[in-house]
Amino acid sequence: MRIALLTEVFLPKIDGVVTRITRHLDQLAELGHEVLIFAPGNPPAEYAGFEVVPIASRSLKVYPEVKHGMLGPHTYRRLREFDPDIVHSVNPIWTAGWSTLVVARRYPVIASFHTDVPEYCHKLGIPWVSPIAKWGLRTFHGRAGINMVTSGPMMDKAAEYGIDNVRLWPKAVDTEHFTPAARTREMRSLLSDGHPDDPLVIFVGRISAEKSVERCIPIMREVRRRVPNARLALVGEGPLYDELRADPPAWATFTGYLSGADLYAAYACGDALLFPSTTETLGFAALEAFASGVPVVAANAGGLPFVVDDTTGFLVDPAAPDAAWAEPIECLLTDADTRSRMSNAARAEALRWTWRASTETVLGYYDEVIRSARR
Repeated sequence: MRIALLTEVFLPKIDGVVTRITRHLDQLAELGHEVLIFAPGNPPAEYAGFEVVPIASRSLKVYPEVKHGMLGPHTYRRLREFDPDIVHSVNPIWTAGWSTLVVARRYPVIASFHTDVPEYCHKLGIPWVSPIAKWGLRTFHGRAGINMVTSGPMMDKAAEYGIDNVRLWPKAVDTEHFTPAARTREMRSLLSDGHPDDPLVIFVGRISAEKSVERCIPIMREVRRRVPNARLALVGEGPLYDELRADPPAWATFTGYLSGADLYAAYACGDALLFPSTTETLGFAALEAFASGVPVVAANAGGLPFVVDDTTGFLVDPAAPDAAWAEPIECLLTDADTRSRMSNAARAEALRWTWRASTETVLGYYDEVIRSARR
């Protein structure tokens, strides 16, 4: 199959959407499919042996990591030369959104909904943009033969935004690299600022408002009233990174972005993952924590209830006070039996979800859209 992947975000950006795209591309390469990737920003020249065509783009003022642009004459000509059987538009809202309107005139299109942009608009303090974002989602996804979402709850959200013909893109996680065996005392020491034997809570993700990361330190202050030697490590960077680390408490460590072996070790070193975000369409950090044998304390919102249950962690009302968040974290830090039971259950849950099975499901959707277009 010849697949053109038109994506809103790509490497070198690191987030859950990019993780899903790159793992999907890995599987497509192993299965022998041909792919041409179109991406904004400054992407690598190739990935998994597939050519990457850069789309001229500019940063959004409110979120510099996100780029916007549109297929130009050169990029559209390259698309026509490739002559795909199908175009997969990933997260169409800025770059991929407008470009989807162009390519849908000529090629079958499937789209995937990964980011709740209207909700992000409220978190980023630009609520007036939310109605425009809803219009964009409805319009751009309306050109697709099938629209994929990443969790059960997002099926309802997609319906709320007027997105039709919705299917589930199954969750998956890399259990070979994200594993309890990746834990090292050196990384534990780094994350705890030289206190590797102290209880350690981790946050992994963008240090940004839409992740509700600003709640982590107040929650941990409440945790430390109960567990005085508890420590927090925040792994990642983002718009709030400099602000939050300008005057951090002595028990909080900011690592910046980690990748590869360092990231695998960081996950495996945590006693619990704190995940207060209310805007997740799935929550890859939770799945990666599970694979690493780390229980999760997460917001009961968005796609996270699709991932976390009472065997693998705790779901907390996002509007609850800090004390309500501190209670399950205290349990994981002080009750070894509970932590061990949830750790084992989390790892077992992660082992159920493979990238090969996920990609094979998506290939079935591709084939369905292609056959429907031919009719």
